[in-house]
Amino acid sequence: MSDIEPVGLGFIARQHDQTYAAALGPGPGEVVLFSEEPREGFERAGGYWRRRVRREDLQWLVLLRTVGAFGGEPCVVLDEDDDGLHIAYTGHSGPKAEALGYWMVDHGAYEVVVPHDEVHSIRVERVPIPGQPAQGASVSGM
Repeated sequence: MSDIEPVGLGFIARQHDQTYAAALGPGPGEVVLFSEEPREGFERAGGYWRRRVRREDLQWLVLLRTVGAFGGEPCVVLDEDDDGLHIAYTGHSGPKAEALGYWMVDHGAYEVVVPHDEVHSIRVERVPIPGQPAQGASVSGM
């Protein structure tokens, strides 16, 4: 395994020279920013603070995801624990995913937990998200 710590999945955004954890929505052109400490314009929500903003008001918005290869096939790291890495298959062959030991969690979606040293070429990808959603686009999870 590489020296890169798997970080899972998530959005981050930059506004007013501050970087925040973020989530898309609730509207197609909106983002919710999260802070662990009180900030101007943020409202308290449980143990954190949040603020809804327009995507166009952000300096940038990216999806961070840790990717690698398992059995020669592409995967994304969902989580890490003492048992290994929880990964999802990102290739395009259901039979190949099943042959590698993945289990189907939804139609076309495969996951498995494997030892850390069986996932290779681990790296963190930064996928830029446009300031404006495409016309007619809907907000989805991941």
